[in-house]
Amino acid sequence: MHQRACKPDSFLTGTKTPACALPSRRRALGLAAALGAGLMLAGGAAIAAGFPERAMTVVVPYSPAGGVDIVTRLVTTPMAEFLGQSMVVENKPGGGTNIGMAAVARSAPNGYMLLTASNTLTTNKALYSKLSFDPATDLVPVGRIGEAPLVVVVNAKSPYKSLAELITAGKTKPGALSYGTAGVGSSGHMASALLEKAGQFKGVHVPYKGGSTAVTDLLGGRLDFMAINPLEVAGHVNSGSLRALAVLNKNGSRLLPQVPTARSLGVDVQATVWWGLVAPKGTPEAVIQTLNAALNKALTTPAVTQTLADMGATPLGGTPAQFGSFIQAETRELGEVIRAADIRAD
Repeated sequence: MHQRACKPDSFLTGTKTPACALPSRRRALGLAAALGAGLMLAGGAAIAAGFPERAMTVVVPYSPAGGVDIVTRLVTTPMAEFLGQSMVVENKPGGGTNIGMAAVARSAPNGYMLLTASNTLTTNKALYSKLSFDPATDLVPVGRIGEAPLVVVVNAKSPYKSLAELITAGKTKPGALSYGTAGVGSSGHMASALLEKAGQFKGVHVPYKGGSTAVTDLLGGRLDFMAINPLEVAGHVNSGSLRALAVLNKNGSRLLPQVPTARSLGVDVQATVWWGLVAPKGTPEAVIQTLNAALNKALTTPAVTQTLADMGATPLGGTPAQFGSFIQAETRELGEVIRAADIRAD
């Protein structure tokens, strides 16, 4: 749990004097006068007056120590400092992230319970026939945290030396190529499905209960390829036990700078692992803007930017509306892929 921190005037008013240095009565009067109907952010968005007044909870729908958990704890530490209240990270794994998402969707829309959303926010509605909530309408965007690309890798002894050779093999013998993922509907599964669509071939999906087990089988020659976060395989690529064929984003990977992008090779695929904060539907706009401002400020701190870089990730930030547009586009595109391939998670 993060410790309660003083709310710095630099976040609220642009000055450098900590607000907690003022006597309590004087501070209360000053804040009342300054906040009134709410402070204004650049661009005219209102900061919520009196928010937050107590600790906030950020639900991570995965087990502790995973990528989403690490990223959440990374950004909520400076956010808590800027907001002047603790941000408690609570892990609620299970149900393909639906347990955690449902808990936040059903919570009071007041900004005190948030969710770190990732790729499943945009896929689960199409993957599951029965959900107790609607990811598209019951959760609203606060802001994007960042993203990391996925990379297509094969065993170093594989006959496929390039992405073109892999795709050609898939076209020549439909169903001959097998690929492993961390599970049905996972980011690697969706990336592989997008690659199949772009390359016009059909492989055999082999779902595992985690990416590390699938990597073990790829190293053992029991799978033909994987689409996976470079963080999980960069060591194997650099040691020569795996071969990276292409990075599935626009700008490549910091961890594998020598690997070309699929787009540069003529294969139009955009597939990333991404993270962002969302809140229950009905959360006041001023509260959303307050949280968004704290998130954007957190993403500029050296500790956050350096750690994300070490993970091969890029901080993004931006407005709630920009994050919302991204969610809608991903939901639409991946929903079409899921339905076309008849992918089901239940």
